[in-house]
Amino acid sequence: MSVAMQDVMKQSGVAFGTSGARGLVSAMTDRVCYVYARSFIKYCEASYKCEHTIAIAGDLRPSTERILKSLVQAGADANWKVIYCGRIPSPAIAMYGIDKHLPTIMVTGSHIPADRNGIKFNHPNGEITKADEQGIVSQSVDFDEALFDDKGMLKAAPELPAVEVEAEANYCKRYPDFFGSDALHGLTIGVYQHSAVGRDIVVKVLESLGATVKPFGRSDVFVPVDTEAIRKEDEELAREFTHKDYVDAVFSTDGDSDRPLLADDVGMWLRGDVLGILAAQALGIKRIATPVSCNTSLEKSGSFEKICRTRIGSPYVIAGMESLVDANDKSLTVAGYEANGGFLLETDLTRTNADGKTTTLKALPTRDALLPMIAVMVMVREERMCVVDILRKLPKRFTVSDRLKEFPTEKSKAKLAEIREKNLGEKLFGALAAKPSKFAKDKTFQGKIVSLNEVDGYRMEFDSGDIIHLRPSGNAPEFRCYVETEGKDRSAELLAECLKIMEGWRK
Repeated sequence: MSVAMQDVMKQSGVAFGTSGARGLVSAMTDRVCYVYARSFIKYCEASYKCEHTIAIAGDLRPSTERILKSLVQAGADANWKVIYCGRIPSPAIAMYGIDKHLPTIMVTGSHIPADRNGIKFNHPNGEITKADEQGIVSQSVDFDEALFDDKGMLKAAPELPAVEVEAEANYCKRYPDFFGSDALHGLTIGVYQHSAVGRDIVVKVLESLGATVKPFGRSDVFVPVDTEAIRKEDEELAREFTHKDYVDAVFSTDGDSDRPLLADDVGMWLRGDVLGILAAQALGIKRIATPVSCNTSLEKSGSFEKICRTRIGSPYVIAGMESLVDANDKSLTVAGYEANGGFLLETDLTRTNADGKTTTLKALPTRDALLPMIAVMVMVREERMCVVDILRKLPKRFTVSDRLKEFPTEKSKAKLAEIREKNLGEKLFGALAAKPSKFAKDKTFQGKIVSLNEVDGYRMEFDSGDIIHLRPSGNAPEFRCYVETEGKDRSAELLAECLKIMEGWRK
């Protein structure tokens, strides 16, 4: 039987988002995942010179093992060797593929709830681009429909191969090899483990860097930790932990451990886009690519030679990084980061450690959770400061974000189209973003939009300096709102008011 990938996507509702294909577990049948994998393999055969071998890995959500087995079947039916690298972070499997020049697949739904999952593809040089996505989607696959029952499940699912441990081992060595085995000596770091696939790897890496590590919060049930919209229970848990145990910082990640969460010594989680700035400063990065939604302290800090603002999603950040590379000047190091904190390294870095040894960190142009957190804590130790001291050096701009869950993507897109076509931005949000008038007591005037950015969603900058950015999520039925102002409380209040307005759009 021959089936077109586009037809499978249309019938199942499992489509590409900002970072791979995602959907409800009930929709991600073995047949759907099998066809996705076969289409990816067929595309790689035509587009990349590599041996017929693919490496796979997955996160800890309940549906992951079943999906991994469908990938094993797909590889076997395509006459490709399948290497199973176990349950490891997304950057670890991507790095393994780059080192071996192999395509890889990570089964993960990242931060979204356990009733959903996803498949993330990497070609032999790193993450797939939007052009690669189109190439995968355009494929048709021949296969035996008798493999599947009437519910789209494999009648005889294969066993997973023995775990290849090299991918995890090389990822764990990456950081002590670069920073040195004493880089975090004297620091005590808590690790909020929950159900993150890298929860034990984070502990192992920190100990290899000389830190004292205190793990907590391990969960046998999948916890949907979103580093862009941190749950109140995760905020409370970090505060309670740091109140009971002294630590210099707290580390955590999302489900597939490519997005970081770093908290200071009193358990206050840093915004991912602020962490990105601090990490880039700590690593001496010269040029930065980052989405339009990220904090404008980046520009105001004056720390970077060139900045490229992109659409939201790692493929766009990768394209932005590539545009910043200067092949004739290796000193112009390039990196990127996202609002979720994931840090991407486009060029190699060199560092001279305390012992005078010069080390090199190879480029890894995919989201990585560990690098930005470690880099900041190395700076903390070397400058004998604390996380809060380093934060105070940044211009005072405060970004917050949240989202309305179960908000159909079609509806959010239609609402933005209406706002755009009818120029409703000032009418809907101008009063919220107004600054106090100098000419009338206890009154405000209607805020005016002084800058409008539609690179991704609808981003309004008002004459008060307040920024309101509305955007449908690219990988879940969620409507996101990003707010930035000069005050922490002001940002929180403005976000709450914006969400009230957006909630009214459900009707």
